[in-house]
Amino acid sequence: MSAVFSDRLVSIVSLVAASAPDFWIAIVAIVIFAINLSWLPTSGVGTPRHWILPIAVLFIRPFGLIVQVVRGSMLGALSAPYVKTARAKGVRNLPIIFVHTLRNAMLPVITVIGDQAAAMLNGAVIVETIFGFPGIGKLMIDSILQRDFNVVLAAIMVTAIAIFLMNILIDIAYGLLDPRIRH
Repeated sequence: MSAVFSDRLVSIVSLVAASAPDFWIAIVAIVIFAINLSWLPTSGVGTPRHWILPIAVLFIRPFGLIVQVVRGSMLGALSAPYVKTARAKGVRNLPIIFVHTLRNAMLPVITVIGDQAAAMLNGAVIVETIFGFPGIGKLMIDSILQRDFNVVLAAIMVTAIAIFLMNILIDIAYGLLDPRIRH
């Protein structure tokens, strides 16, 4: 398989994964893996098999977006002058990728990972409802339907604190990856 073909294939698959909404992925996954193939249960939390579909559905869209950003960031970093200099000095491809370019390409990737982690918290509301999975998303939906606004506010507060902490972790990771950002 040529490098161009594999690059195109990864780009197309990750673009489809990044574009598909969570509810559609969940319904298709239930139809394929739970109904047609009978490999996994459709809902509940009884065994570890019950966790596979909800977790997979939550990770498909963010993973596709992260792959797109990693690809674009690495292509930009690989065309930098210091990479051309390293290649001119005879440095092999693996050290160029893992020592020189990956660290510089990670800043936009970390931003997207943090944003997607926050989006997964929001997407969990839909996925937990579809799979009948007890979590903060299902708690929010049930509380809204029962008009228990105190529980809704508490769930929103917990989600907001989680997003706030995620942003702090992103800032710490920036400082670790790029010393110029530390002050």
